Order: sequence, then structure tokens, then C-alpha cells
Amino acid sequence: MAIKLLIVDGHPIVRAGIKKMLTGTGIKVVADVSTGSDAIQSVRKRKPDVVLMDFRLPDDNTLATLGRIRLNEPELPLLLYSGHDNPVWIARAVALGASGCLSKTGTPKELIAGIKTVVKGEDLWTQTGLRKLSGALVAPRLGVQWEFSLTQREIQVVQQIILGVTNQQIADELEISDETVKEHIQHVLRKLGLKDRTQLAVWALRNGLVE
Repeated sequence: MAIKLLIVDGHPIVRAGIKKMLTGTGIKVVADVSTGSDAIQSVRKRKPDVVLMDFRLPDDNTLATLGRIRLNEPELPLLLYSGHDNPVWIARAVALGASGCLSKTGTPKELIAGIKTVVKGEDLWTQTGLRKLSGALVAPRLGVQWEFSLTQREIQVVQQIILGVTNQQIADELEISDETVKEHIQHVLRKLGLKDRTQLAVWALRNGLVE
């Protein structure tokens, strides 16, 4: 029996390319949608065996979408993919409860194997990928008073870091210099007693800095 797949990606060309790539592989695309809200509806209507979702949806609600799907279908495998292959992205994917994550630079063979792996109930996390977290998953919870120790600008920088973007991208988004971004990051790390961006991303996710 074919594996029923739901594709969630904001780019029609990408969705069409994945569908063509999967032809004759034993994986049937039962729906392909562009937004998180459409994904939630499609899960309910189409009953896929696995969801393949871009990490950056156009409506920017990947976190809410995964949370909602997890609530309604706790056993449904959720496979993310992204163009950002870095520890912050891996930490975010782990925190979201994804079954695994793939890089957009990967091969069709890797995509097909990944889908088939998570459908069997196995996680697609490699030991190498998890080691990149460098202990970030045990970063301390600092309690409800944390917001008073960070400035509004520092919070904005942290929220960008959670997305896995570069310092230059943060600078462009907030209209500040790259050096200022670096200073904010160092200040935040010292205030919170964290070692690196990865721990900072996990801390922010665990302390509700993302809606």
C-alpha cells in the first residue's frame, strides 16, 4: 500500500517538483498546500501517513501548525525540511517535536528514505546532528521573571535567532549594524548564563518566547 503524503510548502514549483520526484516510489501525494491553516484542514480530511513541511511557511506559523497537528494527531510523523543546516535550526526542530529534519540541499534518495523511515515510527535524527546541540537541551529554565532582564531590542534579536538566520539577516531585518547584533547576542548570553546561540534558541523556546 502506498504511503500517503501531505506536502506543505509556500512555493508551488517546489511542491510540483517534490510530487514529480516521488512518482513511482511507493509514496502518494494526497494533498499539497501552501499554508499552515490549509495543512491542518488537509490532515483532518486527507488522513495522510506523514506530513512533509517547509520550516519557513509563508504565513510564518510553522510552530502553531505543528502544535495543532500534534494535538489532534499525536502519532502522525512530521518531517521538516529547510535550507538552514545549523545547530539552532536543529534545536528548534527538536523542540517542535518533529520526527526529523532534512536539508533542502539533500538528494531525492535521502528525501524518499527519510519519508519511509519516519512512517515506520522511527526518528530521523542522526547522532551527528544531535551532537551539534552541545548540551543545549539541558539549558536552564530561568522562571517567569526572565523578561525583566532583557531589553525589547534584545528580545527582538533572540526571536530572530530562533528562526536560524544569520547575524547579517538579523541586522537587515531590524535595521541595525552587524556589530550591534553581535553585541546584543553577547549581552543576552551573559545575562542568561548561556554558552552559545544554540542554547539561547532552546532557552527561548522553552520559556515561551515564540507565540
